[in-house]
Amino acid sequence: MTSSRATSPDVVLVGGGIMSATLGALLGLLEPDWTVEVFEAAPAVGEESSNAWNNAGTGHAALCELNYTPARPDGTVDPARAVGINEQFQVSRQFWSSLVRAGLTPSPRDFITSVPHISFVTGTDGQRYMRARYQALAPQPLFAGLQHTEDPDVLAQWLPLMMDGRDRGQPVAATRSDAGTDVNFGALTRLLLDTAQRRGVQLGLGTKVRRLRRQPDGRWRVDVQDVTTGERRSATARFVFVGAGGGALALLQAAGIPEIRGYGGFPVSGQFLRTRDPELVARHQAKAYGQAKVGAPPMSVPHLDLRLIDGEQSLMFGPYAGFSPKFLKNGSVLDLARSVKAHNLSSLLGVGRSELVLTRYLIGQVLQSRSARLRALEEFVPTVDGGDWELITAGQRVQVIKRDARGRGKLEFGTELVVGAEGTIGGLLGASPGASTAVSAMLTLLERCFPADVDRWRPRVQEFVPSYGRRLSDDPALAEEVRSETARTLGLTA
Repeated sequence: MTSSRATSPDVVLVGGGIMSATLGALLGLLEPDWTVEVFEAAPAVGEESSNAWNNAGTGHAALCELNYTPARPDGTVDPARAVGINEQFQVSRQFWSSLVRAGLTPSPRDFITSVPHISFVTGTDGQRYMRARYQALAPQPLFAGLQHTEDPDVLAQWLPLMMDGRDRGQPVAATRSDAGTDVNFGALTRLLLDTAQRRGVQLGLGTKVRRLRRQPDGRWRVDVQDVTTGERRSATARFVFVGAGGGALALLQAAGIPEIRGYGGFPVSGQFLRTRDPELVARHQAKAYGQAKVGAPPMSVPHLDLRLIDGEQSLMFGPYAGFSPKFLKNGSVLDLARSVKAHNLSSLLGVGRSELVLTRYLIGQVLQSRSARLRALEEFVPTVDGGDWELITAGQRVQVIKRDARGRGKLEFGTELVVGAEGTIGGLLGASPGASTAVSAMLTLLERCFPADVDRWRPRVQEFVPSYGRRLSDDPALAEEVRSETARTLGLTA
């Protein structure tokens, strides 16, 4: 079937999630005259990784996630990655604050709320690690106000549900930050794209991108199909961003850019136990992260999270890792097989040989019984009653596999920007911290794809991200100013 109609926007955004929504918002401020078209295969935006039930919504700022603060061989803790992630989240907060002031929503609580972030460990080794972590982070300007305790009575105030019924002789330790947040990225995505549509951005829902082809003039032809009617059409754009979550790898491979060679993906699904019991929720008004089991991927760090979604509070515990060959929650069982190419086969095989511990961990997770899942929850909630909790399936994540310096495959647990064709196409691969750092990631994408425009854009970017080009961790006064101002605008605890 031939294309029935065609458009020629300046920019095409593939995927209606938080990344495309953020990039669209940035372009609306920097280049309001550019025409933008968004294609989303689902019938609504923000329904895959950005959906509130498909992610932890932590507002990843490394305040509580222990996998961002690894211990060195001598027992000290390296704060560098935690500081870097917090820097990126502060960029997001500044951008969201500027949009709220401009009328994004009359109530920031529609997408962000204050929730204490707590790291919790047990055992004497855990206590030593937590002391070292606190010593590394507490002097950092972005972690001002971080508290530490090993006192069970204090913890009973911070985490009453988790301390009730716990052996009083068990060594425990925790840090707490009242600057933590819970973010509904699905709601934020909808707000951003609703605003974009009002200024003229075209949003094609139920529209699947079938092919990306670079034309002789350097523009990209984007062939799409209506998933309901089967109608096909095309758009020809100067720039394409592939923000399709787990679907990004296949589209970048189809685009034929050499920069994607060697990249592969490993899908990991997640499940959570959830309760809406008002009494339990009232006794755990926090997000509490523990330590990952040996061999577990960072995205499987156990956590008991307070969530506020569509005005309702609930608790989620997990994640329990699973395996599905799908790259999207609503994807195809052939996704993994189709992603295997001659250029990434060595990378995939290399990871298969080097990640045997991870493989065994995932097999164990898939085979877990409900009673085993409840035993894991019992480590957080000693008085757990299985009847209060239901199992839900969360989002699908595709961990990045890439070649290392020696040409062998390695598994990456962060996010990765891939830019090709002289900056005319870019895409985002990977998972955590993902959505929380969307603004920083999209600013980096713009810098890499439009280097000639960066100096012209800089003053405008600094209007909505005052710290742009500077490190808050190197400027305590600016860090405090940014934290305080964004807290006031977003209705948060500083």
